[in-house]
Amino acid sequence: MAETSWILSSIAQDLHVDRFDIDDDDVKGTPEGWSVCKRTLRGGRREGVDVIEIDNGAVEITVIPSRGMGIWQVVSGDDRLGWRAPIRGPIHPREVNMGEPSGLGWLDGFDELLVRCGLESNGAPEFDADGRVVYPLHGKIANQPSDEVTVTVDSDRGEIRVSGIVDEVRFHFLKVRLHATLVTRFGESGFRIHDEIENLSASSAEVQMLYHFNVGVPLLDAGSQLVAPSSTIVPRNERAAEGIDGYTNYQAEEAGYQEQVYFHQMHAAGDGNTRVLLKNGHSTAGVSLLYDARKLPCFSQWKNTTAVVDGFVTGIEPGTNFPNPRTYEGQQGRVLKLPGGGRETLGLGVEWHRDTAGVKAAEGAVGKLKAGRDPKVFKTPQKGWCADA
Repeated sequence: MAETSWILSSIAQDLHVDRFDIDDDDVKGTPEGWSVCKRTLRGGRREGVDVIEIDNGAVEITVIPSRGMGIWQVVSGDDRLGWRAPIRGPIHPREVNMGEPSGLGWLDGFDELLVRCGLESNGAPEFDADGRVVYPLHGKIANQPSDEVTVTVDSDRGEIRVSGIVDEVRFHFLKVRLHATLVTRFGESGFRIHDEIENLSASSAEVQMLYHFNVGVPLLDAGSQLVAPSSTIVPRNERAAEGIDGYTNYQAEEAGYQEQVYFHQMHAAGDGNTRVLLKNGHSTAGVSLLYDARKLPCFSQWKNTTAVVDGFVTGIEPGTNFPNPRTYEGQQGRVLKLPGGGRETLGLGVEWHRDTAGVKAAEGAVGKLKAGRDPKVFKTPQKGWCADA
């Protein structure tokens, strides 16, 4: 196998590469027009954030090793897949106070296209009897820096891989490791995430994972639609119940809009794989998530169509559980249980559809999964699904 790798950072080797650039001239047998660049952002709350920009010849994908190996954005020419967060990120984790008393400190750094939520918890904040934060919003992993980062170019497989190791470890408590890898092929408009969660302890551990995938303008617009092979849909709370009849549809920006969240379970193919599509109002652009519904059985749809300057965005979010408080989800059995030294693999694929034909093909693939079946739509929050029910 014609595979070449470069280590960009390693605490084991006491190594950190400040600047890294390679392109098609550096690896024989690869097509023209691709490159990988690693650089460090300067100024403001971005100071010291490492980013890796992977140009596969069709799109440029920005990975953030400083922020749990999240994906900041995907760009092609003037087109951008991501959203316009009110903050000016990516934000360095040291600027994010995860112990902030409200439990909402995570929001201070939130502006990625794809952010992992977990690993000890991934949902709403939870507090003890004295009002102290026990589990902060969406967990800690997105604000942990990567300890080991490697870039690999495989000319035989025609792909670029960026891998990182991210630890979530506390003495006497949870000791888990995320092995995160992004894979993209030369010339494709997408990528795949291959994750492995490792329990570093000799004792058993419980973990959660949510892939918080966020899309705003220009793809998200008035008339955008979620096209999904849902089998069941439940509104998270009474606010979401107000819009249950139009849960698939998105409106134009509305200042002061209060978020709505819907919990889904999806039909899947015989091998467990499923697909969810978000398309724009003219069906000329869209994005699909592909994942194994056996491993990520809970899907959350977050609608936040407020003013663009305030964060006009939707989240399409496959997970091991619904993002309710950690204790509630544990009571429902929605946690991954890892024995001492145990591992679990998770992941998803992302396809960016940039023309009508691509959107139509994705809709057809979702239609096959639906197989003519209508979902069961609950009008109100349900016990066992929603912590507030």
